[in-house]
This record gives sequence, C-alpha cells and structure tokens, in this order.
Amino acid sequence: MSKVISHATHIVVLTALVAPSFCVPARAAGDSERMTYAQAKARIVPRPLPDFWIGDVKGLAARFERLTKGAVSVIAIAPSGRPMHLVTYGEKEPVERKANFNSAIGARLPAAYLDKAARRKPVVFFMGPVHGHEVEALTGLVNLIEIMETGKDLRGRDQSRLQQLGLQCRLLILPAGNPDGIARFEPRSLQGMERNDLRFWGQGTWSDDTLCGWPHVKRQHPLVGGNVGFLGCYFNDAGINPMHDEFFAPMGPEAPAILKLAFEEGPDLAVSLHSHEPVPALLRPAYVPMSVQQDVRSLAERYYALLEERNLPHSSLPQVRAEDSESPSAFNLTSALYHISGATPFTFECPHGIQGFCEVTHEQILDIQLTLYEAMLQHELDKKR
Repeated sequence: MSKVISHATHIVVLTALVAPSFCVPARAAGDSERMTYAQAKARIVPRPLPDFWIGDVKGLAARFERLTKGAVSVIAIAPSGRPMHLVTYGEKEPVERKANFNSAIGARLPAAYLDKAARRKPVVFFMGPVHGHEVEALTGLVNLIEIMETGKDLRGRDQSRLQQLGLQCRLLILPAGNPDGIARFEPRSLQGMERNDLRFWGQGTWSDDTLCGWPHVKRQHPLVGGNVGFLGCYFNDAGINPMHDEFFAPMGPEAPAILKLAFEEGPDLAVSLHSHEPVPALLRPAYVPMSVQQDVRSLAERYYALLEERNLPHSSLPQVRAEDSESPSAFNLTSALYHISGATPFTFECPHGIQGFCEVTHEQILDIQLTLYEAMLQHELDKKR
C-alpha cells in the first residue's frame, strides 16, 4: 500500500528482522515535504528497465490477444475508458448455489452459497495493483500469465513447477486493478528511487505542492477539488481509491467488478497485491473469523520458509486476533472479499526497492512475487488433498 510506516499488524517486527544485506535500516526522515510535478519528472532517471518488467498498461490488450491457453475478458471500464482485463486458466466447475454468502452464513450452512468442497480444483484469485504505482504485482502477474502459456517467465527461465501447480487449479488473474492509476505512473518502477518519489507518485500532492502522504491522503475521498494538486496513483481518474470504495454504494467501477467476480467464482484464496518500502509481508485480514486469519498465518509460514531458502527477505508472521476497538482496522477491499465470497483473503506487500529501505533488485522483486504465487497454489492444493 506504499506507506512510510507499515500497518500496525506488522510494524513492530520490520526493524528487528535478520534479513539479507540488501535490506538496510530506514533513514531518518528529513526530505523536503514539497514537490512539483516538474521536479518529480526531473527526478526520473532515464534507464532501460528489464525486458521482463511491466510498468504500464500500454500493450496489455495486444499481449492478451496473443494468448492461446488463457481466456481473456473485460470485467469493467475505468473512468478514463481503459479496460480491466481478467485472464483465467482452468474450467469453471458447475456447483449448486442456493444463497448468497451472507445469507448462507446466517443459515449456518456456508455450502448453501457454494459447496467449495465439491470442486475438484481450488480456485485462486490474484488481484493486481489497485494502487497504480505498485507495479511490482503487474510485473509478477504478467509473468505468471507467460508461465501458464509457455512454462517460462519473461526472463526465459524455466518455471515448469509453477506452471504445473497452476494447471491443477482454476486461476483468476486480474493484472491491473486500477488501470487509470497505473497509466498515471510515469517512472514505471520505483526501484532505486527515493522515499519522496514514492510519496509523490503514490499519494500525490495538495494544490500548494505539499506531499499528501499516508495515511493523511485517505482523509479526503474522493480526492477531488481545488485543494488537490497532482492526483497520486492511488486513485482512478475520478479520484476514487478502489481499496476504500464505499462497497454498499460504490463510487467507482473497479471495486464492484472485483467483488462481482469474487461472488460469481467463490475463490478459495484471494490476494490483493500491494507494495511498500519494507520487506515482503502478508498482512492480517481484518473483520474475518480467526480461523481464516490462522489460514493466512499458515500460508505466511510456508511462503516465508521459501523466501529463506532463496535468500530473500521477509517480515514476521501476521497476528491472529480480534479487532481492536481502540484503533479499529479499516474494512477495506480485502475484508469485503471474504464477506461476499467466503474466500481466505489477504493483502500482500512487496518491496519497491526504495533507497534506504529494502533495497531489492528488479530480479529479486520478480522472484518475491513468483515465490508467493507458488506458495499460494501449493497451500490450496495441499488443503484440497
């Protein structure tokens, strides 16, 4: 979610980790609190990005038209007119449905919504960046699509194990959850850039060029009006942050389309892919049963063990706890995914590679993403067995 300080669920552990040498302590804040658009543009260092790196929505439609194994559809149109593409692998299995999830829970029979145990294959939902500057997930998911098509990632590396795991599941891949925000993101990668570059492109500025910053930028929503300067990539072109749409009376098209897809498919596992400055972290989903939180914690154990084996950094395990009335968590898009579909939902935070924080390379970022997908698929397959 691209914030200077991580969520309370894992803030205390990030500075105490024993991590590889590319993760260094965060520097003390002392940067300027103002930045103009011209200054932000000038700070983008011209550099060739790796061929495997996908930092823009341009070319996605043409790329998806060439797919031979995945099925492609458009599930929504952003305020700008840009499409939201869904790529699926594996057939949808017909399962009887008698009620929506909310009513099924009220009836004390979740299977009245969808008898997930009757499906042969687990259904896994990958939701790409709803915050447009968090293109690490866009890169990861486009590479996952390439793997499902060819068995190799966009680096040309063999990923047949990940492909085989995917073939045993039904995959729902939404590469770009906020195409407007991604299109507004001009650096195409924050790797090697600085904290205030993240703040400018992520949350934007007020009309006096003051950086909005997190979490203050969320105190005005939609982010429109005369006090807004540069509209950060958190938002679609109408100033809506899909992560915090009004789910009972939606303001934008992205969140309703995502929730409609979840309702129709009933995924077993769903991830909202984000990015931030520190090490990779699975966050505790708020406002879901503790058994669901425990499932996320178990997945985190598997994932972090794989990262350890591959000499990649990670956070500590998410807590399992009831909501805190003193400082309540937000009921966000991740929470809503559970309440509409019964999925085990979680938010994942990947490092951008910001200077002075977790200084991973583009290669390592892709490995962090692909390792997560591997852990997720294996986790669900093991449960199905």
